[in-house]
Amino acid sequence: MILNSFASGDDTDEEDRALQEEIESIRVQIRNQLSTVDEGDQGDWWKGHSASAIDQNKIPKHVRTLKGHFGKVYALHWAGDSKHMVSASQDGKLIIWNTHSTNKVQAIPLQSSWVMTCAYETSEDRLVACGGLDNVCSVYRLSSEGGINAAKAAHELHEHEGYISCCRFLGMNQVISASGDGDCILWDLVEGKRLQKFQDHDGDVMSLAVTPHNPSIFVSGSTDMTARIWDLRTSRCELLFEGHESDINSVAFFPTGNALGTGSDDASCKIFDLRACREIGSYFSENVVCGITSVDFSGSGRMMFAGYDDYSAFGWDVTTPGEAKPFRIAKHEKRVSCLQVNPAKNCLATGSWDTQLKLW
Repeated sequence: MILNSFASGDDTDEEDRALQEEIESIRVQIRNQLSTVDEGDQGDWWKGHSASAIDQNKIPKHVRTLKGHFGKVYALHWAGDSKHMVSASQDGKLIIWNTHSTNKVQAIPLQSSWVMTCAYETSEDRLVACGGLDNVCSVYRLSSEGGINAAKAAHELHEHEGYISCCRFLGMNQVISASGDGDCILWDLVEGKRLQKFQDHDGDVMSLAVTPHNPSIFVSGSTDMTARIWDLRTSRCELLFEGHESDINSVAFFPTGNALGTGSDDASCKIFDLRACREIGSYFSENVVCGITSVDFSGSGRMMFAGYDDYSAFGWDVTTPGEAKPFRIAKHEKRVSCLQVNPAKNCLATGSWDTQLKLW
């Protein structure tokens, strides 16, 4: 029996070695295939899609303006019901809006007015989070009574050594934060402690995005000019995307979850495919030379929206990379700092340093 046991172990080892060799062979084939792809063929993914020009009637039109902040609006995020929205401003307040009536449902005074990000928990719409130059990710429970709620934060998550640039919820019990210290952290809100830390970026992490299609992954964008795909199951960077020539300020998943969009200080937007592991589209114009602060996609993915430092928000037809001409959607009086399409995919919100938010 002992001999048989040893023999069985040897067979298993040989099978493992054979599988490892096969895996490595496949990896080599993939690398070789990617290395032979002509850089000029980055638009090939759209070949066979003879899309007509975007109907001008389908370009977002201004419908409402949300007024109430007295400082620069730095961030906004939609609730899961596509009706409510949270915004963060340097007037030191988070405001919960009813976007249908333009009424302010609730105002939350912050301990620090230097806020840079905010997030709405979208499964039950009962939590919001924010962070900024205080290096703390703060989570608040929304009041059912509305009004001004000066209650203390339900959770104050301390561990980052730099400013909080972005945060997003993963259900009611978890939140991910990105920081100027170059790290992303997954937090457990039940215990109020860190679950995982993600450390690979060589610069400040400026943005992150999650997708409902795969709750195990998220993407981050950094001043090291890279976007990275992370897997919560391994705590590792699984994909690295390069191509920008300056800081990446914003990342967003394509509606299918199979690709991501990025916006950079190099004045270009790019689309990277997770399956092809490469850039498949770049969107820029000689007439638009300022940095991009935020990006998001329409419900179909046909349009990519981007907010710019020149007070405008533009839309790009993603079916024409390299030759697209942007169409202006929004015009604010100062820098467009944030934008997002609501979960229902029927409204685009833009926020600006002019203290206003606009709905399109």
